[in-house]
Amino acid sequence: MALVEIPGSKSLTARALFLAAAADGVTTLQRPLRSDDTEGFAEGLTRLGYRVGRTPDAWQIDGRPQGPALAEAEVYCRDGATTARFLPALAAAGHGVYRFDASPQMRRRPLLPLTRALRDLGVDLRHEEAEGHHPLTVRAAGVEGGEVVLDAGQSSQYLTALLLLGPLTRTGLRITVTDLVSAPYVDITLAMMRAFGAQVDRERNTYVVAPGGYQATTYAIEPDASTASYFFAAAAVTGGEVTVPGLGAGALQGDLGFVDVLRRMGARVDVGADRTTVAGTGELRGLTVNMRDISDTMPTLAAIAPFASGPVRIEDVANTRVKECDRLEACAENLRRMGVRVDTGPDWIEIVPGAAPVGADVKTFGDHRIVMSFAVTGLRVPGISFDDPGCVRKTFPGFHEAFAELHV
Repeated sequence: MALVEIPGSKSLTARALFLAAAADGVTTLQRPLRSDDTEGFAEGLTRLGYRVGRTPDAWQIDGRPQGPALAEAEVYCRDGATTARFLPALAAAGHGVYRFDASPQMRRRPLLPLTRALRDLGVDLRHEEAEGHHPLTVRAAGVEGGEVVLDAGQSSQYLTALLLLGPLTRTGLRITVTDLVSAPYVDITLAMMRAFGAQVDRERNTYVVAPGGYQATTYAIEPDASTASYFFAAAAVTGGEVTVPGLGAGALQGDLGFVDVLRRMGARVDVGADRTTVAGTGELRGLTVNMRDISDTMPTLAAIAPFASGPVRIEDVANTRVKECDRLEACAENLRRMGVRVDTGPDWIEIVPGAAPVGADVKTFGDHRIVMSFAVTGLRVPGISFDDPGCVRKTFPGFHEAFAELHV
């Protein structure tokens, strides 16, 4: 049995950094993820004038409920979607002029539903080049609050950004959502907001956030469930066994639901109170699965689908086309390079197992999840290589070393 220590959750670390910065007092984050995305978020806070102290196992943030300490700042969001979407909302609650830009990859990713909602709330926000994309400038004068309608069908991060902003407004927020993808990520947001003292309720498709701010706390970051999916998948395709401590029945992250997909395919799964174990059984059945709520693990399933006994069809994953790359087409292209039959549609991909896949140079498109997913394929297919293996630094800089040590 392999016992795998997974780094902290990227999603939880980003939300915790926002909450800590907005809270009244000094917050300690235990075991935060240290990666390009989270370091970029912390750097963004520093650029806005927040104090962020970092040690190997904990970060301390001096909260400023009144907003950024600086009246003017420029923030480079790197490739980080949470940085690029959450920090403009945080800055809007302050007073000053704040400019945000990002990498070419992040500039391509959409922002318009969020920035339109912020404008509806009275925020002076201007896109400098393409409408709905970085770079943008926020001329902040605080946010009064009120009611807003949001389409979060492309990304749940739009809703999370507004929810996190809610307690910082003067009168609170009522957010009515017309469409929502990756709903479990919103559940993470709500749980974490409450842990920092906020009052937030849900009435069907409307979220009601009370004003009143946040209170500093000590918050432990659980291991990243999306990252754990590669190690669980490795066990399923090799017949080995992997246990991840710190992820169990009480985990906040919906992506732990990926193990239920593996169970349906024939793997043995045991979800305990504080750990999860997956063991391969030598059987990997085909299936049709809706992955709308756990779409970050779609590439993981696509990468192991060629080893199934029948077709694997993944549905309702249109939002994966607007991630770091078009993940649906990236998976299809790389599987075809390996000789695997693949069909795709606007929001689905179907992989049909046949002859054994052959080695190929995986085109990563600079996407960390493409690399980590097809590393699992490489456990069964000799000759897999990557044109940009280093892009895993976005969420797991030590991935290749950890995966090489995996004995399954």
